[in-house]
Amino acid sequence: MTSVTSSTSVPTHTDGAGPAAAFAEPPLRAEGLTLAYDKTVVVEDLTVSVPRESFTVIIGPNGCGKSTLLRALARTMAPRSGRVLLDGEPITALRTKQVAKRIALLPQSPIAPEAITVGDLVARGRYPHQGLLRQWSPADEVAVRDALDATEVAGLRERLVSELSGGQRQRVWLAMALAQQTDLLLLDEPTTFLDIAHQLEVMDLCAHLHEQGRTLVAVLHDINQAARYATHLIAMKDGAVVAEGAPHDVITAERMADVFGLACRVVPDPETGTPMVVPARRGGHIRHA
Repeated sequence: MTSVTSSTSVPTHTDGAGPAAAFAEPPLRAEGLTLAYDKTVVVEDLTVSVPRESFTVIIGPNGCGKSTLLRALARTMAPRSGRVLLDGEPITALRTKQVAKRIALLPQSPIAPEAITVGDLVARGRYPHQGLLRQWSPADEVAVRDALDATEVAGLRERLVSELSGGQRQRVWLAMALAQQTDLLLLDEPTTFLDIAHQLEVMDLCAHLHEQGRTLVAVLHDINQAARYATHLIAMKDGAVVAEGAPHDVITAERMADVFGLACRVVPDPETGTPMVVPARRGGHIRHA
């Protein structure tokens, strides 16, 4: 994997505080968050923090509020009550471009404009850095080039996004997010609709980005991939956080039964030593009364 050059180094934000204060608090924190769609409350009074420079993965059954929480952390969904803090500041107090310079979001199943090339799509990641007095610059070109190199899609720059395979397309979307040059990257089910080989390619790339010092927050359905790649897990059920911490603390047979209704064994992954969930052979689904 090609490394991102120093021009894409992780920025530090010390708005109104010294460096020690900036790094003493989590980069993202939700406090007393209640999230709803019309009258349907999905998340209620939730408080959770994302550790700095972690690869945090949110897991849980369908409909538990994982993606809803991610959208609120990215300020694409307004909470009914509570607040989200970005480096200690209420995220709603920041201008849109301020947030976009600090958080990049890869949504679930993004759709590219028609007839757009890979290079043009990735260049859109530089929008937060543009303005009336600052148009496209050599620094923007370097950021796009580095993002294409880091995701190994530089050779596709002139190709139409619509012509690419699912795995290639997802890497291009990641390149656009990288072009924003943020130190926070949020990903909503980044491996959806990909075959297993492409899933692992995307997850390996995410791990590489984390190793460079970025903070990643991802929603994943695959528990074993979450356990293999995450440094910090958040398990959700019915709109609440039921456990968080290191994978070996969160992934237990008892918790899988409680959260997913799944009878299983948890054994060490033979490749990584991380927890691996092995479902019971037959009749392993636990039916709750």
